[in-house]
Amino acid sequence: MSYTSFEYSNLKINKKSFAKGEKITITVEVKNTGKVTGKEVAQLYLQDEFASVVRPVKELKGFEMLELKAGETKTLTFTLTDAELGFYNNQNEFIVEPGNFKIMVGGSSDANLITQFNVD
Repeated sequence: MSYTSFEYSNLKINKKSFAKGEKITITVEVKNTGKVTGKEVAQLYLQDEFASVVRPVKELKGFEMLELKAGETKTLTFTLTDAELGFYNNQNEFIVEPGNFKIMVGGSSDANLITQFNVD
């Protein structure tokens, strides 16, 4: 519980299309919009929109705890690799499928900043 509030903005991804094996860099700004110092856990969720097996609607793939003074803004950077994009198929093989992915960032699983990218 915090006695302040936070605002997320400026969600950016280094590009919109990636090849397997490429690193994906996501940045987001978090601002303490309240009147006192507070701590927040910024969370990044991933959704594979068309996987060959059923996957969760939102998978937590990154988080960072930060402490911000009143009015302070910090830019966070998250990096995704094949380890975060892939999954084990029905043959117990770890794979990264091509397709569309959705990134959601916020202070909870109700993350409201959204961007998309695809993997070729």
